[in-house]
Amino acid sequence: MLGVGRRGPLGRDDLEGGGGPSRSVQEERDAWIVLASVEGVGPVSFERLLGRFGSAAEVLGAVLGAGGTAAVIAATRPPDGGAPSLTTAAADELLALARDPGTLLGLVKDAGVRVLTLMDWNYPARLRQISLPPPLLFVRGDTGSLARSAAVAIVGTRRPTGAGRLLAGRIGEAVATCGATVVSGLALGVDGAAHWAAVRQGVPTVAVIGGGHECLYPSGHRGLADAILRGGGAIVSEYPPDKIPNRGTFPRRNRIISGLADATVVVEAGARSGALTTAAWALEQGRGLHIVAGRPDDPAVAGSLAFLREVGPEARVVTGIADLVTDLGLGLASADQRDPGPGGVPGVWALGGLERRIAAELVSGSASVDRLVARTGAAPAAVLGALTVLEIRGYVVEVFGRYQASGPLAGGSGDHASATGPTVARVLAARRTGRVA
Repeated sequence: MLGVGRRGPLGRDDLEGGGGPSRSVQEERDAWIVLASVEGVGPVSFERLLGRFGSAAEVLGAVLGAGGTAAVIAATRPPDGGAPSLTTAAADELLALARDPGTLLGLVKDAGVRVLTLMDWNYPARLRQISLPPPLLFVRGDTGSLARSAAVAIVGTRRPTGAGRLLAGRIGEAVATCGATVVSGLALGVDGAAHWAAVRQGVPTVAVIGGGHECLYPSGHRGLADAILRGGGAIVSEYPPDKIPNRGTFPRRNRIISGLADATVVVEAGARSGALTTAAWALEQGRGLHIVAGRPDDPAVAGSLAFLREVGPEARVVTGIADLVTDLGLGLASADQRDPGPGGVPGVWALGGLERRIAAELVSGSASVDRLVARTGAAPAAVLGALTVLEIRGYVVEVFGRYQASGPLAGGSGDHASATGPTVARVLAARRTGRVA
């Protein structure tokens, strides 16, 4: 596992070269796990608590002190003086876990999951950009499957028609054939058809579940889950391993499905389908949205049609699989994977001119946005856009406000990420300014 230390995100070199992480680093990672595992501590409360106390370890220390629960509740009050986001029940649970974190931490270890925190270099770049990124992810499988150059979410009803199930499989097959990752929710119906299509093509697929890894739902998809892991994919949850899924956990996980993808495709969605929540999140996150329409009198697509009527041109109607592949730009994604660039780095020639110029600057050392603007002569917005493209493709990582080459561009896997910079709280606060964090 990776950690957050005084020098910033830590890579494997930091953990393996010095006999493992320092005690303070591991304590902070453990504190992140405890804090994020509390029922009622979502991304908003998490950010406010770190903004007030500076680190997760300090939050646990505060709740253990005199008047601790009142202090942490007050710390989640918004700047405008509104009601705190943390409830008394959540504060009490936080206090209980802070007193005895060993049981939870032992459960995580025994579950065999990797923990990616928001401050780790290999936290998924796409997910880092959304407005409510989960502070940490519990992952089984290959974390590299979360950062492939192209990813498409395919979602829909748990009770598709025969034609809908077949279409979901065909779309999943087409997406996987183009080399893109299929992202879905491991649910029955459309989700399962899309995952299985990717597995059959031998392309990694990512499943985001609405509960803990030890409470996999639906249980009938354990075979599919095993196939996903054997195929180099991953199963992801923002919940601790023992979290039992419920009606409220699935809408929340849907923002992760859309957040891990460049675009979302809705195959069939009835009037009350949860897939429409994923569609709404995709638009909120500025990602592409493609919806299969269908007959006006077909209840299987009533929700899809109503959604299309409401959002209009913000969503694109799927008129055929070939057109969908073109709309998704997957031909370009495939070329990017095949084309070796300067120094044998795949895909660098496929980047735009500004992206290549910035990549060349970063190969020689880290730089701030201001420096890149000065060196390239491009507008700040254009530089930030180019950095986003490079970050999504795994060529660049941001470490406390400065950018540096990562992954293949750095001649490795990105394990070098390390820099002196501000506290975790300041990095989280920077997201509120609209910058890519």
